[in-house]
Amino acid sequence: MAEFTLPKNSKIDKKAGKTYKAKVGAKNVRAFEIYRYDPEDAQKTNPHLDRFEIDLDECGPMVLDALIKIKSDYDSSLTFRRSCREGICGSCSMNIDGSNTLACTKSIADCKSEVKIYPLPHMPVVKDLVPDLTHFYDQYKSVKPWLQTSEPANQNKERLQTPEEREKLDGLYECILCACCSTSCPSYWWNGDQYLGPATLLQAYRFLADSRDEATAERLDALEDPFKLYRCHTIMNCATVCPKGLNPAKAIGKIKQMIADRKA
Repeated sequence: MAEFTLPKNSKIDKKAGKTYKAKVGAKNVRAFEIYRYDPEDAQKTNPHLDRFEIDLDECGPMVLDALIKIKSDYDSSLTFRRSCREGICGSCSMNIDGSNTLACTKSIADCKSEVKIYPLPHMPVVKDLVPDLTHFYDQYKSVKPWLQTSEPANQNKERLQTPEEREKLDGLYECILCACCSTSCPSYWWNGDQYLGPATLLQAYRFLADSRDEATAERLDALEDPFKLYRCHTIMNCATVCPKGLNPAKAIGKIKQMIADRKA
């Protein structure tokens, strides 16, 4: 049997958590159990879970509303990312109620009685609910997510597409790089240092499918690798959790098919 030793400060200290009670007389109360980790205090304590009891009569309907209320009224040190509150920027991606999603679009009513909130899984934690996405963005940059053409851009001329060519980008360009899909993928958990992951490969195919791009051969050459591309085993967690309803696994399959076709 294989044995694994967890890194220092990775085990949750079940005794260190605090409980913050709702106001006396509150009737519509929901409990939120939130992962807390402060690297500046890493030598003193491991990560722990704090429990917050929130009066939903004084809170908005989304999980992000609850987090903002907790930070405002209970513990100002609680750290998380947020921006648009409309499911557009992807900043507030985290693991809520056992699934990766966006806090701004996740309804409290859709969660279980006690809402458990953790940072995106299998990513280094900067603090509390904030993951370190440096490696994720480096991988995204590696696929050159911009149009590559033989002729330089002409400010007085458009690069035209037919409606049919433009339609091929539907289900690809909508990605907001929230990392929900990649951090839900077991293949990315175990091979994230080399496997590009669902989000990056979806973006790679977005430019492979674009009729205006002229670097198809170079892009496929860069992706044809046992780890960069072929660690995908079509587990489909990526499509299940995508808050925009996209299907990265389908895009990955298209890339594999393009590579196979050019060898035929």
